[in-house]
Amino acid sequence: MSKFLSMLIAAVFAVSTVSVFAADAAAPAEKKEEMKKDTTKAPKAPKVKKEKKAKQEQKKDEMKK
Repeated sequence: MSKFLSMLIAAVFAVSTVSVFAADAAAPAEKKEEMKKDTTKAPKAPKVKKEKKAKQEQKKDEMKK
């Protein structure tokens, strides 16, 4: 019985170790896809900042008057 239990624990450890390494190998491919998505969004971000700055400047000008 103890040999069976030892083999069972060893098998669980082996499977969990292999799954961790397999998931680690798959991670860079997912990151590359995310980076591609992020680069397409990057040019849009400065426009938003410019619009916010323009609105802030308008508010400052109104407050000065």
